[in-house]
Amino acid sequence: MSTTKTLTALAVAGAMATALSMTAVPHAAQAQDMEKCFGVALKGQNDCKAGAHDCKGHSTVDYDGESFKMVAKGTCTSMQTPHGPGSLEPIERPA
Repeated sequence: MSTTKTLTALAVAGAMATALSMTAVPHAAQAQDMEKCFGVALKGQNDCKAGAHDCKGHSTVDYDGESFKMVAKGTCTSMQTPHGPGSLEPIERPA
Protein backbone atom coordinates (compact mmCIF):
# COMPACT_ATOMS: atom_id res chain seq x y z
CA MET A 1 0.00 0.00 0.00
CA SER A 2 1.39 3.41 -0.85
CA THR A 3 2.06 6.06 1.78
CA THR A 4 -0.76 8.24 0.41
CA LYS A 5 -3.29 5.40 0.61
CA THR A 6 -2.13 4.52 4.12
CA LEU A 7 -2.45 8.12 5.30
CA THR A 8 -5.89 8.41 3.69
CA ALA A 9 -7.04 5.19 5.36
CA LEU A 10 -5.73 6.40 8.74
CA ALA A 11 -7.44 9.77 8.31
CA VAL A 12 -10.77 8.12 7.47
CA ALA A 13 -10.46 5.72 10.42
CA GLY A 14 -9.63 8.62 12.75
CA ALA A 15 -12.58 10.66 11.52
CA MET A 16 -14.94 7.74 12.02
CA ALA A 17 -13.62 7.08 15.54
CA THR A 18 -14.08 10.74 16.43
CA ALA A 19 -17.62 10.80 15.05
CA LEU A 20 -18.58 7.65 16.96
CA SER A 21 -17.14 8.94 20.22
CA MET A 22 -19.02 12.21 19.85
CA THR A 23 -22.36 10.40 19.61
CA ALA A 24 -21.63 8.32 22.72
CA VAL A 25 -20.94 11.29 24.99
CA PRO A 26 -24.34 13.01 24.65
CA HIS A 27 -26.11 9.68 25.27
CA ALA A 28 -24.17 9.12 28.50
CA ALA A 29 -24.82 12.69 29.62
CA GLN A 30 -28.49 12.34 28.72
CA ALA A 31 -28.82 9.17 30.82
CA GLN A 32 -27.48 11.05 33.84
CA ASP A 33 -30.22 13.65 33.46
CA MET A 34 -33.00 11.05 33.59
CA GLU A 35 -34.67 9.11 36.40
CA LYS A 36 -37.13 6.23 36.74
CA CYS A 37 -40.68 7.44 37.35
CA PHE A 38 -43.25 4.86 38.40
CA GLY A 39 -46.95 5.11 37.64
CA VAL A 40 -46.84 7.57 34.74
CA ALA A 41 -46.48 5.33 31.67
CA LEU A 42 -49.38 4.60 29.37
CA LYS A 43 -50.16 1.00 28.38
CA GLY A 44 -47.31 -0.41 26.27
CA GLN A 45 -45.15 2.70 26.72
CA ASN A 46 -43.24 1.75 29.88
CA ASP A 47 -39.46 1.61 29.80
CA CYS A 48 -39.21 -1.48 32.00
CA LYS A 49 -40.24 -3.83 34.83
CA ALA A 50 -43.55 -4.39 36.48
CA GLY A 51 -45.01 -7.23 38.48
CA ALA A 52 -46.80 -8.97 35.63
CA HIS A 53 -44.18 -8.45 32.90
CA ASP A 54 -40.45 -8.19 32.40
CA CYS A 55 -39.65 -5.18 30.30
CA LYS A 56 -40.10 -2.35 27.81
CA GLY A 57 -43.51 -1.93 26.24
CA HIS A 58 -45.13 -4.85 28.05
CA SER A 59 -47.41 -3.04 30.50
CA THR A 60 -51.07 -3.82 29.90
CA VAL A 61 -52.65 -0.91 31.80
CA ASP A 62 -52.21 2.85 31.88
CA TYR A 63 -50.36 4.30 34.89
CA ASP A 64 -49.21 0.91 36.22
CA GLY A 65 -47.60 1.71 39.57
CA GLU A 66 -44.98 -1.00 39.16
CA SER A 67 -43.86 0.10 35.67
CA PHE A 68 -41.52 2.98 35.15
CA LYS A 69 -40.79 5.46 32.41
CA MET A 70 -37.53 7.40 32.16
CA VAL A 71 -38.22 11.13 32.64
CA ALA A 72 -36.13 14.26 33.09
CA LYS A 73 -34.54 14.30 36.53
CA GLY A 74 -36.59 16.33 39.01
CA THR A 75 -39.90 16.11 37.11
CA CYS A 76 -41.33 12.76 38.22
CA THR A 77 -43.18 13.69 41.38
CA SER A 78 -44.73 16.76 39.75
CA MET A 79 -46.36 14.65 37.00
CA GLN A 80 -50.06 14.18 37.68
CA THR A 81 -52.07 11.16 36.51
CA PRO A 82 -55.68 10.16 37.17
CA HIS A 83 -54.25 8.06 40.04
CA GLY A 84 -52.06 10.77 41.58
CA PRO A 85 -48.47 11.91 41.08
CA GLY A 86 -45.57 9.90 39.70
CA SER A 87 -43.24 8.23 42.18
CA LEU A 88 -39.52 7.51 42.38
CA GLU A 89 -40.42 4.12 43.93
CA PRO A 90 -42.90 1.45 42.74
CA ILE A 91 -46.50 2.23 43.72
CA GLU A 92 -48.91 -0.42 44.97
CA ARG A 93 -52.32 0.51 43.65
CA PRO A 94 -55.60 -1.21 44.46
CA ALA A 95 -56.96 -3.29 41.59
